[in-house]
Amino acid sequence: MRPPLTLASTSLAFLVFLCPLLLRAEISAPGFESANKLYEEGKYTEAATAYATLLQTGQTSAALYFNLGNAFFKSGQIGRAIAAYRLASQITPRDPDVRANLQFARNQAQGPTLPPNRWQRWLGRLTLNEWTVLAAVAVWLWLLLLTVRQWRPGLRASLRGYVPTLAIAAGLLCACAAAAFYETRLTRTAIVITSDAVVRHGPLAESQTAFTAHDGAELRVLDQKDEWLEVSAGPRRMGWLRRDQVLLPQ
Repeated sequence: MRPPLTLASTSLAFLVFLCPLLLRAEISAPGFESANKLYEEGKYTEAATAYATLLQTGQTSAALYFNLGNAFFKSGQIGRAIAAYRLASQITPRDPDVRANLQFARNQAQGPTLPPNRWQRWLGRLTLNEWTVLAAVAVWLWLLLLTVRQWRPGLRASLRGYVPTLAIAAGLLCACAAAAFYETRLTRTAIVITSDAVVRHGPLAESQTAFTAHDGAELRVLDQKDEWLEVSAGPRRMGWLRRDQVLLPQ
C-alpha cells in the first residue's frame, strides 16, 4: 500500500488534475479540444486514445504529450505517463508543469528503477539544439577575439584575460553539447508499461529470474537480441526482458 500523500505531493496531484487546461492554447485543432473534454469528463482512457490519435496524424507539441501523460496517469498507466512526460520535457525542458508532473509520476514507480541522475537532469535543462547553439556561439566568439588580437596588436593587453576565459567556457559548453548528444541520441531508456515485468538472466523465457520491474520503472538499455532487451537498473541489477513489456521513447 502506498503511503499517504504529503502536502507537497498533494499539491502535485492537484496539478496533475488541472494541467490539461494550462497548455491548451498551443493547439487549436478540434480533436485536441475534444480530447480535453473527454479528460474533463473523467473519461481518461478515451482521452488518452484521442490524444494518441492526434499524434498519429503527425501533430506533435509539448501540450499534446503533456496532456497525454496526464490522461495515462489518471487511468493508472504510470509507465506510459512517464514516457509521454519525457517527450514533453524534450520539447520544453524548463516548463515547471512538465517537470513537476514527470517527477510526481516517477515517485509512483515501485521497485528497481534508474531515473536520471543529477548530471543528466542538469543536462536536460536545455535541449540538444540549445546546447549546440551555445557551444557554437562561444567558439565563434573565441575565434573572433583571436582574430581581433591579431589585427589590432594594441588590444592584446586588454584582451589577455578574455581569450583564455572564453576558451575554457567554449570547451565546457562543447563538452556539455557532446554529453547531451550522447544522452539523447546514443543511449536508450526502456520504460516498463506492465504491472510486473520479469527480467531474466538470459534472452529466453526459460531463463532464471534476475529481478522484477514494475509499471513506470526506467531501465537503461544495454543490448537487443530479437524480441529481447538487455536492461540495467544499476550495476547489480541487469538482465533481459521482452520488448513488448516496455516503451522506448525517442
